[in-house]
Amino acid sequence: MTRIIVVTSGKGGVGKTTTSAAVAMGLAQRGHRTVVIDFDVGLRNIDLIMGCERRVVYDFINVINGEANINQAMIRDKRCNDLYILPTSQTKDKEALTRKGVGKVLDELSESFDYIVCDSPAGIEHGAKMAMYFADDAIVVTNPEVSSVRDSDRMLGILASKSRRAENNQEPIKEYLLLTRYCPQRVKQGEMLHVDDVQEILSLHLLGVIPESRSVLSASNAGKPVILDEKSDAGDAYADVVERYLGQELPHRFLEVQRKGLLGRLFGG
Repeated sequence: MTRIIVVTSGKGGVGKTTTSAAVAMGLAQRGHRTVVIDFDVGLRNIDLIMGCERRVVYDFINVINGEANINQAMIRDKRCNDLYILPTSQTKDKEALTRKGVGKVLDELSESFDYIVCDSPAGIEHGAKMAMYFADDAIVVTNPEVSSVRDSDRMLGILASKSRRAENNQEPIKEYLLLTRYCPQRVKQGEMLHVDDVQEILSLHLLGVIPESRSVLSASNAGKPVILDEKSDAGDAYADVVERYLGQELPHRFLEVQRKGLLGRLFGG
C-alpha cells in the first residue's frame, strides 16, 4: 500500500525541501520505490536540491493539463535507481493545481511507487492545501523558535480537518514532528526553545532533531540531499529520521552540547 507523505510547515525557510529530498533519498536507498513531488508552483526548488534542474523538460502541471504523461515528466535520480523527481512549473499559476488533477496523478503514481513525498509550500496557500489534502502521513517541520512553532500548530488544525481522510471518516493523518536547525548551545543560553518545550506545545511524535549545520547549505549548493553526506551530523540525523519513520526505535542524538576534547579545550578548537 502506497503511503503519501506531505512535508509541511506554517513558516517558510525551515527546511521543508531539504527534508523532502533527504527523506525521499533515504527511503529509496532502503529499497523502496519513491517519488518526490514539488507542489510549490512558481518557486520550485526540489530539482535544485536534487541536482537535476538541467534535466527538466516537462513538469507536474504539464501532466495535470494532459500536455505530457508521468513518465515524460519524472526524472530518475542518477545516484539511486529507486528514486524519481517530479518537478513543478516555474511559470504557471498556483491554481493550476486542481484537486481532480492532483488526485489523478497521485492515483497513477500509487500503482508503481511505495512512497510519494510531497514537498509543500509554506503556510496555507493553495499548493500547500493540495499537498495536505491527499496525505496519509505528515512531517511537520519547525525551527525551535516561538513564531515557527505557533505557525506549525495552526497547520495541525488543517491537517486534522481538511484532508481527504477527514472527509471520508478514515483514520486521521499520522503526524510527526521534525525539529530543524537545533543548536544545543543556543538552547542552553535561552535563545532557542528546548525540544521538550516544542513537543509540549505541539504534542506530536518526535521523528527527529536536525542539528544546525553548514553541511545543509553545502549539500544544497552541490545539488545533493544532505543525507548522502555521511560525515555530517545533519546527514546522520536525517538517516535516523528515515529509520524511525520505517519503525525502528533509535535514541535521539544531537540534543546536548558536545564536550570539547583535550586539544579543543587547550587551543579553543
